[in-house]
Amino acid sequence: MNDDDVSYDLVSRPRRLRSTPAMRRFVAETRVDPSDLILPVFVKEGLREPQPLSSMPGVVQHSMDSLQRAAAEAVELGLGGFMLFGVPETRDAVGSAALDPDGILNRGIRAVREEVGDDVVVMSDLCLDEFTDHGHCGVLDAQGRVDNDRTLEIYGRMGVAQAEAGAHMLGPSGMMDGQVGVIRAALDAAGHEDVSILAYTAKYSSAFYGPFREAVDSTLTGDRKTYQMDPANRREALLELQTDLDEGADMVMVKPAMSYLDILREVADASPVPVSAYQISGEYAMIEAASANGWIDREAAIRESVLSIKRAGADSILTYYATELARWLRQDNGR
Repeated sequence: MNDDDVSYDLVSRPRRLRSTPAMRRFVAETRVDPSDLILPVFVKEGLREPQPLSSMPGVVQHSMDSLQRAAAEAVELGLGGFMLFGVPETRDAVGSAALDPDGILNRGIRAVREEVGDDVVVMSDLCLDEFTDHGHCGVLDAQGRVDNDRTLEIYGRMGVAQAEAGAHMLGPSGMMDGQVGVIRAALDAAGHEDVSILAYTAKYSSAFYGPFREAVDSTLTGDRKTYQMDPANRREALLELQTDLDEGADMVMVKPAMSYLDILREVADASPVPVSAYQISGEYAMIEAASANGWIDREAAIRESVLSIKRAGADSILTYYATELARWLRQDNGR
């Protein structure tokens, strides 16, 4: 018997369904659509032109004009959401600029709503870290610890200010106990029952937030380990999920995404509401650095990384690649 005579009685041949690009598209179990994507953006007070970020090539701090252009582009590309972060010129111990109707974030929300109306979900980060001179997500007590309950009172007022500026959805990211319930109550009391809450349910204390600190001109001293989740913990994420649901969360989030796909899968399996995940700054920066050095195929890595987040259970994905990926997806579909 020679090699040409060798045969096997194989009934199952999974490779049949991988034989051509058309076949692979036909049987694909997971698909990403532009409407699944949320673009996080930074608007900085005092800028006349967008300012590039050295640690996140391709990402900028926006001026008000460029912010509106980015929002219009998000609508044109069919993105699902547009998440705003504000970077003020002045900060204080209690983050006063976060409550100012004319503060940078609230002005940015109004400008985006004027530009796009209801054509994309306008989302706003609800946290104090960009607005405090110490860089923490809440106010500090006399011992320098984050005071959970004093912070909640400010979060409630922030929520109302952002709703009045025009945000469709608020994203409380500070990981304070009770934040969703307090914000929900404040919104309802102010007549904003239709404004929804995307709870940062499982936000871990991660090493991958580094480039974000540049994006918001962070003044953080110390760390956030007393309020963000310990990366070692899995069951705690389900406790946080149940708490946020009980407090009225309309959607929930896992952050970061790529290092926590196991958590994302468990949250998605347990959640009765839509689930988001945030591909954060450090995850973006790693792909950019590796591709710049020629170590990976940039487009293939971007596509695969976002697909993996969708496959793990995310209904929507915050990613700095949202607009670029949406263009590729439209090209794939001949649009």
